[in-house]
Amino acid sequence: MTGGTGGLGTALARRLIDEDVRLAVTYLLPNDATEFEEEIVLGEDRLFLRRVDAANASAVDAFLADVSELWGPIHGLAAMVGGWAGGRDVEDTDDVRLERMLDLNLRSAFYTVRAALPYLKKAEFGRIVLVGSRSAIDNPPGQAAFNMAKAAVMALGRSVASELESTEVTASVLLPSVIDTPATRATLPYADYVNWPTPDEIAGVAEFLLTREAGIMNGAMVPVFGKA
Repeated sequence: MTGGTGGLGTALARRLIDEDVRLAVTYLLPNDATEFEEEIVLGEDRLFLRRVDAANASAVDAFLADVSELWGPIHGLAAMVGGWAGGRDVEDTDDVRLERMLDLNLRSAFYTVRAALPYLKKAEFGRIVLVGSRSAIDNPPGQAAFNMAKAAVMALGRSVASELESTEVTASVLLPSVIDTPATRATLPYADYVNWPTPDEIAGVAEFLLTREAGIMNGAMVPVFGKA
């Protein structure tokens, strides 16, 4: 799981700790790793935690190779790295902001999927879960770079799903709205967050998509925004 120490990733890990699975998780900020380990209490035989910049292809390749060498077959991939930046119309969006949105949301997903595919295809079965956004469909103003990056993640999911039709590996994309986290509330202090989906609610859907039973859902674009 890349970006597994974020709000959504931690919620998914919390659901998986009682199942017979091993978790390989990346983080970027040391404080996030510390908080994750304090909450997700697993031994070294079930948790592999590494600092990885998911926008660095070589680092992602090395991480997947080490996971495979340590534990063998890889059956599930949840690419949870992402980030939002808004408040700028297209004409005011500088290159730094554009590249940041592409790195966090698109390149991180692409590099992770590309690196994981050989291992997933070699395993008995495999599941890929990506995180798109409702904004990739609705395209709200003032956040074109984010909208574009998430639309590309949806295209990545569909493309991979088509390429995997003859295998036992599937790919699905979650489409959340704004997720109800402390960080989001701090960023949007005056927003109406009553109907925002929680990380745990979305993680419940991701948990299912990683199972064998979800195999029929290849290429699914899954709305997880409830009444938001």
